[in-house]
Amino acid sequence: MTLFARFSALVLAFFLALPAMAMSLDEAKNALESAKSQGLVGETPTGYLAAVSADQKAREIVGAINDARREAYKQIAEKHSIAVTKVETVAGQKAVEKTPAGQYIQVNDRWVKK
Repeated sequence: MTLFARFSALVLAFFLALPAMAMSLDEAKNALESAKSQGLVGETPTGYLAAVSADQKAREIVGAINDARREAYKQIAEKHSIAVTKVETVAGQKAVEKTPAGQYIQVNDRWVKK
């Protein structure tokens, strides 16, 4: 096997393994409150989470939770024959309102500790 073939096989194996390395929804749910309390993740008025810091684990949590939220918002919108953006806006308002003191929310594109 040539060096190029070995390298190609290694790269292929790495990319095939990427989905397995992604954080599962259950793992993200279990880590969410801690990440919020540590100031790594915050709620936005768009109905989605965002990473407050550049922490890799925070980005993984945000990605997994937001994927689930996006799907849930889509289902709610279809069920009630309304735009997904309307569901996102209402969900965002509720999430920001329910965020406890000491955690981050996004206000006018800036992070604010509630």
